[in-house]
Amino acid sequence: MNSGNKVSTFFREATPAIKAQRFIAMILLVCQGGITVSGAIVRVTGSGLGCITWPECHPGSLVPLSGAAPWIHQLIEFGNRLLTFVVTAAAVAAIMAMHMARRRTELKVYAWLNLAGIVVQAIIGAISVLLKLNWWAVALHFLPSMVLVWLAAMLYSRILEPDDGVRTQIFPQAIRVLAAMASIALAVVLTTGTMVTGSGVHSGDDGVGMEGRLNVDTEMMAVAHAICMYAYLILTVIVVFMLYRVQAPALVKKAAWMLIACILIQWGIGVAQFYMHIPRWTVPIHIGMSSVVTAFTALLWAHGVRRVNGTAGLKTGSPAAEEKFAARQAALAK
Repeated sequence: MNSGNKVSTFFREATPAIKAQRFIAMILLVCQGGITVSGAIVRVTGSGLGCITWPECHPGSLVPLSGAAPWIHQLIEFGNRLLTFVVTAAAVAAIMAMHMARRRTELKVYAWLNLAGIVVQAIIGAISVLLKLNWWAVALHFLPSMVLVWLAAMLYSRILEPDDGVRTQIFPQAIRVLAAMASIALAVVLTTGTMVTGSGVHSGDDGVGMEGRLNVDTEMMAVAHAICMYAYLILTVIVVFMLYRVQAPALVKKAAWMLIACILIQWGIGVAQFYMHIPRWTVPIHIGMSSVVTAFTALLWAHGVRRVNGTAGLKTGSPAAEEKFAARQAALAK
């Protein structure tokens, strides 16, 4: 292998290109959403106290113990805990990629916040176990996951923008305000959703029963949750209408329609749950779609302001990384 090829190989390995950065960010996004699904499986199978303490599974043992709890519950809860290490690895990979590619501070912050959020989530998860899965503790465990999904989606989207690009408003401030209102409405939808679950029959552990559950009528709470969802949908539809009024770029309109489709799918799942009295198998699906809707809401928000007119042809998105490579190449050519 000649020296030029060696340099090119080293550059590819030490400085991830945009495609590699996006791939890592997508893995992080999927992991952040996926662990919410595994958490939902823990809940609906009654496995929340398959491991009764933290960080150990049982006092004196980091792993499940025969006879300490039903083996299937221990397996599901311990498996969910192990997934934390997978998400952590994805966050660390994202941090390394952003630093190795010498990307701008904004992207590094998104990556670091994902890792910090995972640590916070581990602590909240421990508290929820110690509180015997009290409904509000479980809700506090779920909602930060949606924030982390949002941050991972923002990282995935922003990676495409050149670091030296000029921040440019893609659609008018009025639409940005409406999009912000829709995002706030989504936060309310997610919060009321945790209250529906908190008042329902899926306590998270077979031995807990209705102890520590939210003492409100589940059907009434579900109706309130649906009303919030309709408000969120209406605001999003208005955003889409306004995007067409201002002749927004096709990519922005495509992202908006993808979001509308996701909301409608989630609405259909929610309606089915209501009329089927929330069967266990529907909960992980509904939780999974919550992550999808949150991610697409973040992607639409990210389209509002983009970095444009940066250096053309950047393989890494970072002029600093490209300059470093060029200097290394020139030094080796001497």
